[in-house]
Formats: sequence, structure tokens, C-alpha cells
Amino acid sequence: MTVEAQTHAFQADTKRLLHLMVHSLYTDKEIFLRELISNASDALDKMRIEALRQPELSKDGEPLEIRIDTDPQARTLSIHDNGIGMSRDEVVSHIGTIAKSGTRELMEKLKDNSDGDSATELIGQFGVGFYSAFMVASKVSVITRRAGEDTATRWESTGEGEYTLEDTQRDAYGTTVTLDLLPADSEGGIEDFTDQWVLSRTVKRYSDFVTFPIILKVVREEVEKDEQGQPKPEGKTSTVVEDKTLNSMKPIWTRSDVTDEEYAEFYKHISHDWSDPMKTLRFHAEGQIEYQTLLFIPSQAQSDLHYHSSEFGLQLYVRRVLIMERCEELLPRYLRFIKGIVDSADLPLNISRQRLQEDRYINQIRKWITRKVLETLEKMQRNDAEQYLKFWEPFGNALKEGVADADYKEKILGLLLFSSSQDPTNLTTLEAYVQRMKPDQKEIFYITGESRSVVEHSPHLEAFKAKDYEVLYLVSPVDEFLVQYVFEFQDKQLKSVGKGAVDLGDESEQKETTDKLHTLQEQYKDVFALLKEQLDDHIKDVRLTNRLTSSPVCLVGAENDYSPQLERLLQKGGGPKQKRIMELNPDHAIVTKLKERFEKDPTDTLLSDYAELLLGYGLLAEGSPIPNPVRYNQVLADLMTRTL
Repeated sequence: MTVEAQTHAFQADTKRLLHLMVHSLYTDKEIFLRELISNASDALDKMRIEALRQPELSKDGEPLEIRIDTDPQARTLSIHDNGIGMSRDEVVSHIGTIAKSGTRELMEKLKDNSDGDSATELIGQFGVGFYSAFMVASKVSVITRRAGEDTATRWESTGEGEYTLEDTQRDAYGTTVTLDLLPADSEGGIEDFTDQWVLSRTVKRYSDFVTFPIILKVVREEVEKDEQGQPKPEGKTSTVVEDKTLNSMKPIWTRSDVTDEEYAEFYKHISHDWSDPMKTLRFHAEGQIEYQTLLFIPSQAQSDLHYHSSEFGLQLYVRRVLIMERCEELLPRYLRFIKGIVDSADLPLNISRQRLQEDRYINQIRKWITRKVLETLEKMQRNDAEQYLKFWEPFGNALKEGVADADYKEKILGLLLFSSSQDPTNLTTLEAYVQRMKPDQKEIFYITGESRSVVEHSPHLEAFKAKDYEVLYLVSPVDEFLVQYVFEFQDKQLKSVGKGAVDLGDESEQKETTDKLHTLQEQYKDVFALLKEQLDDHIKDVRLTNRLTSSPVCLVGAENDYSPQLERLLQKGGGPKQKRIMELNPDHAIVTKLKERFEKDPTDTLLSDYAELLLGYGLLAEGSPIPNPVRYNQVLADLMTRTL
């Protein structure tokens, strides 16, 4: 059934985004051609893969290719491919809606960036490269037909307020993108993209590595010649039309003469990133299975890196034929930021997803790649600390997830960086921490929390600061996951300063402290029984502590309890609420006077108010919410009124 032409309005955010994007990219407007060619190449890759599954879709003898032609008089540029094409619904999904999940965020970032390079990088992050065509075109039209379908779809827009959709015809499946070009403007960075030399140079610069031929239809006038090859006297000319292949098509990973610039352009092609990679890794393995890898560590994280649903994986080639665009089986999830390709001569061309999951060769390649990447990071950490910090900032939290990988846990532990109480500006490794430990120190101390500014003022640290013990600040959400898998490093146990009892100093100091607390605990037992009764919904025990030096109270967990931060995360999914242990400072005036008031009158109604205030103090000090803020404020106001 044919659907009539329909006109659709862009959403307000999308319209403003297009305006900002076109007017924020001041340089390298030729990039649009790379983006359109990359889209065409992706469609051809998908067609090749689909043809393996459905051979009837493939036309015998028809090569997969990208064709470019121009009309200088009409000032149009067209890019054709015979790839997979798109259905009408896919056109709406992929082209009719821009940056579905990030339009507003991208728009705000573009507003905040005045230089073209920064804006260009942002465009790449949000995956809207197709719309870079509006930097050089007053109108863009797309005619596309999905392989296996009879009807084509036409999409057209001037990039202003609307776009139109209508059914149309196309002789074969594939896509044609036609640009009505703006006038050439050297000051504005717009060249004449109907010029054959400009197109040849641009394709060579950005897309020479594309594995499909990029063919330019060249039209020229030639003077007619006689039988001896000499120009005829009358000077007649004839029009000659020929095809010129603009790219070499030789896979970049098979060449030995590749420049850094070519590696960077190949990375941009496969990653759809607009910035150069941080590091290029090229490996070749021989033996029971032979394969080549070309891997890249990006210089910035993709916007969905930490989304559970984010897609990742390497491109898998078999004998230089792309089999899978994203092969997740080739990488552990904690290395999902790695981009690149694997080319093997020992896998079947029609290998399926199920076969990949079971194939022992794939498992071997995965382990080999993982080891090579981690070894590269070790060398970077050892030899170029500055570059490693640049890597760690965007990708460190993803790498931390690797502590659950038993095969590489020790390697990953050596790569981890943490904030600590030792240095407010620099990060530290676990190995460096161990080297700085005090002679009598048997444990690696850490505290988890929402941020450094929160944890560094925690009362749990008071005794550690007083005795100059270093404490690691684990302030990323993934750190809560990390401590569930990491219990020791170099035979030193990891110990949370917010759980269990505190043992600081040598054996004689520890014994003296324990004896003192035991004696005092007996003296406070009736007061503590009252506090436990009053706070039964929140507290499972009350005890004295040597953890505090200036604060009156803190709340701690048992050794196997969740931290407050993890508990809050779990409760969002319906997890249980834990009761805490209230620890009191026996040297604080509030605690001693509370005992005196109780001994004077155990039935004093104000004692229950003091219990609630102590609970609230402990929760606020660690950055946790108060269970009943209204009640807390009432108690505080009443107490202030009585005191004043």
C-alpha cells in the first residue's frame, strides 16, 4: 500500500540543535563527506552480512560499491550505495529523529563551546554525523529502499523546521543522498564540492581505507584526434564519461607503511568519533590460529559508556571480509571502550553468533587481546604517568569492573588508582599505598562515599588522622562493587574504616585501648540500653569507640554489612534496610553529660530527644539522610528553646 507524502515538524529541541550544530562547526566542513561515505560503507557491510544469511538478497555479479556524481550547473552532489537500505520506519527512526536520548544535552554543550574543534568532537559523541551535510547544503534528500522490499522512501529537508516523507521508486535496493550545495565560500570553509579534484582529495584524506570502491563519475571534454593521434584542425570536442576509483581499498591492518594520520582516520571511520585516538595497538598472532588485530584506545569516553545497555565489541573480519560489526565475544565488558578490528583466516565465513560464543578460537583471541591491552596499560602506567592519568580519567571506572575477572584480577589491581588522605591532588596505586604503610600496620584502610568532599570530613577518619594512618577514598559508585571482590592486596587485608572495630597502634597500645573501653562500657551499659530501646528501628547495638577524637558519635556497620551508600543504591531496587551500630566517644562532653543526666533521673523524658539527636548527628556527619527530618527539627527546636 502506497503512503501519501507527509510533512513532519522537527521538535523544538531538534530544530535548535540543527541550527547550533551547523553554525558551531567553523572548520573542516569537508568532514560531511566522510560521514556520508561512512554511512554508505556501513550499509554495504550490513548488506554483505545479510547476504550470508539470505543469499537470495544478493544479485549475482553485482559488486558492492559507493558511487559519487555531481552536477556543477545544478550544484548538486549525490552519494549512491547498493547497501542494505532502509524501510520507511527505519528512516523515521534513524534520520527523522536526531540524537533521541541526548538532544538537549548536546545542545547545551554546543552552546558552551565556541571553538570549532570542540564542537566537532561533541557532534561525534552524539552520533548525528548525517546532519553535518547541512553545513554545506541548503537541502538534503534521501531516497532509500530496504533489501527485500519493493517500495522506496524519500526523505527531504532544508534543515529548518520540517521534513517530508513519501513513498517513491528506486530501481534497486540501497540509498542515494543528494545535496543541494551552498555556494562555495572560501572564508566560510565551504569548497566547491562539485569539483572533481576537491572530491578526490577529500576522499583520499578521509576514506582511503574504506574497503568498498568509492567511484567518481568523471565527465570531461576531449579534443577529437585523427588517425595519427593529432588534434583535428576543426578543433571539435567530445564528451567523455568514465569511472575513477578514488580509494585504495587495501585493508589498513595489512599494510606496513601506515602513517599516524591514516591510523587516526581509520579509527574515526570505525568508531564514528571525531577526535584522534589516544593510543594505537597493532598485533599479529601466529600459531594454532592466525589473526591480526588493530586496536585503539580512544581519547574520550563515549556518552553511553556506563549505561548497562550500551553496545560494544570489535569488528570481526574473516579473510578480510566483515562478518560482524560488533563482536562482544572478543572483549570483556570492562574493556568495552576499546575500538578496532580482528581479522582471522581460521574462522568460517558464515560463523553464527551461537558458534562465536562456543568457539574455542574466539575464547583464545579474547584472552590474548585482554592480556595485550592490559600489558599496554601497564607499560603506559610505568613509562608515561601523565598519559596514563589521561586514560584513567574517562576509563578508570570501567576498568575497575575487571576485578571480577579471576584470570586478570591481579593485573587489574595493579592498574587501579585511588584518591587518598595522603595527597589531596594526586591519585595512588595500591602498591604505592602498601609501600607507605606504617611498620605496625597490617591492613589497607579505605572509606566509601559519594565524593571526596563528603568522606574526607567523615568522623570515621578522626582516629586515623590523629595517628597519621593513610586511608583510601573510594568515591565512585563502582567502588562499592570493587570491594565485594577485592579482599586483599600483597597479603594485606582491605579494611573499611566504617565497619567493625578499630585496632590502631602496636599490640601494647591496642591492649591498653581495649581494656579502657571494656571498663567504661560496663559503666555505660544502662545508658546504652535506653538508647537501643529508643532507637530500635535504626540501631542494633551501642558501644564506646576509640574511632572518634572530636565528634560525639558515628554510625558503623558490622564487618559483612553494606556501606550506607550501597544500601541506598540497593534500596532503590527494593533492597532491605540495615540496622547500624552506634559508637560513642567516651571523652566527649555530650556523652559524659548524657551519662550524668541518666544517673540523676533515668526517667527524664529529654533522654529520648537526645537519642534522636545523636542518631541524626551520626547520619548527617557521614552524608546519609535523616529518616524523619520533620521530627528531628522539632526536637532540635524544642531543645534550643529550653536551653535559651
